[in-house]
Amino acid sequence: MGGEMLTLSGIRKTYGGRTLFTDAALQVNAGDRIGLVGPNGAGKSTLFRLILGEEAPDEGAISLPRGIRVGYLPQESVPAVEESVLELAIAVTPELVPLWRRLNGQPRSEDEHAPEVLEAQHRFDELDGHRVVAGARQVLSGLGFRERDFERPARTLSGGWVMRAHLARLLVQEPELLLLDEPTNHLDLEALLWFQERLKIHRGGILLISHDREFLNQLVGSVIEIRQSRLIRYRGNYEAFLLQSKAADEQVSAAYKNQQREIARLQRFVDRFRAKNTKAAQAQSKLKQIERMDKIEAPESAAATIGFRFPQPARSGQRVVSLRDVDFGYGESPVYQGLNFEVERGQRMVLVGPNGAGKSTLLKLLAGILQPQRGSRIQGFNVRTGYFSQYRTDILDEERTVLEEALASPQPVAEQSVRTVLGSFLFRGDDVFKRVKVLSGGEKSRLALVKLLLDPPNLMLLDEPTTHLDIPSTEALLEALRQFQGTILFISHDVFFIRSLANYVSHVRDGRITAYPGGYDYYVEKTGRPPAEAGGTRPTGALVASETRVVKPQDKREQRRREAEDRQQRSRQRRSLADEVHRLERAIHALEQRQTELTRALEDPSTYAQADRAAEITREFQETKRSLLPLTTEWEAAATRLAELDAAASSARS
Repeated sequence: MGGEMLTLSGIRKTYGGRTLFTDAALQVNAGDRIGLVGPNGAGKSTLFRLILGEEAPDEGAISLPRGIRVGYLPQESVPAVEESVLELAIAVTPELVPLWRRLNGQPRSEDEHAPEVLEAQHRFDELDGHRVVAGARQVLSGLGFRERDFERPARTLSGGWVMRAHLARLLVQEPELLLLDEPTNHLDLEALLWFQERLKIHRGGILLISHDREFLNQLVGSVIEIRQSRLIRYRGNYEAFLLQSKAADEQVSAAYKNQQREIARLQRFVDRFRAKNTKAAQAQSKLKQIERMDKIEAPESAAATIGFRFPQPARSGQRVVSLRDVDFGYGESPVYQGLNFEVERGQRMVLVGPNGAGKSTLLKLLAGILQPQRGSRIQGFNVRTGYFSQYRTDILDEERTVLEEALASPQPVAEQSVRTVLGSFLFRGDDVFKRVKVLSGGEKSRLALVKLLLDPPNLMLLDEPTTHLDIPSTEALLEALRQFQGTILFISHDVFFIRSLANYVSHVRDGRITAYPGGYDYYVEKTGRPPAEAGGTRPTGALVASETRVVKPQDKREQRRREAEDRQQRSRQRRSLADEVHRLERAIHALEQRQTELTRALEDPSTYAQADRAAEITREFQETKRSLLPLTTEWEAAATRLAELDAAASSARS
């Protein structure tokens, strides 16, 4: 795959008198990894809409090669749908989901040989359905979904999980061009690291908007900055962009100042001598010299960002908060049993671990928002707790205005002081009279931080505090937290933020907590996993460098013969594997359906009217559960071999 995939030339776009782009140009080639950066409101998302054809430029042209597939993940939540999670992930063509439903819902009987079923099976095979389904299951697992989530209707999930399912579809589809708008916002750390590795082996081009500095560093090979209505390209990752941008700023600033000094010198001559007959011609010449100059635009001032320091809180005791012999769960699902956990003064502890391990639950138990079902929470001497939820609506009243919400602090604060703090968080002028419910995700994050600042605790419990914050705002928050003298526990998927702040790591998994008394790099060293793999399983289908040898002319005929034999053998092997995967999927689906029926029966009060009926159903349920495990293991092995075979074949073709 090579050549140009996207070209923008001479783009101009204006909204309500404000010009976002003037003579903007961009070229994306196959294999490019490009980060799109710029201050909030610069036009990053608008540029995506122009590329997608959702909006038209006022001037200029946008061209995409005929037939190119463009995959797009928007920043905001997409609508929930009736499809299951797996169906959403395999919807890479309009036909595939109806065929999957037809075949997946077909009971094992003589009907499976009916002409319409055989026709559906044939079309499903033509669309490479088995590979798509196997790939979708692997991608969903990598993004944090559990096997039991695959058949759940997407409409029953939160917006963040629906976004993950749509992201899975894009990864399965493998479009030639991916447009990703803040794709990491809804991922936890482990899913993010898996996703990062997956994108590294994506063969198409990628254009992405992200506020995650480390994610950009790991992934992109160039950065496009939106500045003064133009698109400026820098080679290298985000760190390289910062260095180049700073050097360019210094050059532009120096050139601008030199030009302004020269203009001022010439203007002084004009002003002094234009009225004198003997000097009037010279004065006129100097004036024309000023007019002919190619004027350098004044360098933009630094992007507006939050600037603040947390007031230093009262000193707490050495033991800040403890959990003793704590049990906690949701319904019949235990999260912690007999948990003992302690936080000491001065720790800046990050909680890491797979999705669903209980990190947010642990934070809420420590905050006192959730109460242990057994055991106790013990708060230390002189401890005041501040909790920052990843779901901002948990801590904000959406019917209040920004000013009203900021004033609603347990500690009375003068309105002028509140307005000053709000101003430092970019809530200026009439912005303070906006309703909370109309704020963007980033604005809600900033307002929640304002509330924390106005009532400063000495124990901060922060759940994904950087979500929806841009890079300058994240760095300002980071600097304030570095200076904060209290105790901090936090969850984050931002590796740069974690590495810069944490001095202690607690890994949460299966109800157990493993302590690593050092920073993130220490944790990585002790667990024996490099940062890019700390999230668990590497994405399957990664390309392995093949052995290279020199082929002599006399060897070519024999080489072609061997290659033909290899292709035939791979084709036979693939057909066999695809049949095996399909057989196992049918068997697993039948057992899962039976398990669902048995669960409903156990939930039905009438079941217990017969003395032995409940025991009989329970035994069958356990037998079904035991039968599922080896089948699932067999399916995973077969699906992995099939995906690896397809990846190797695809690599050979490209």
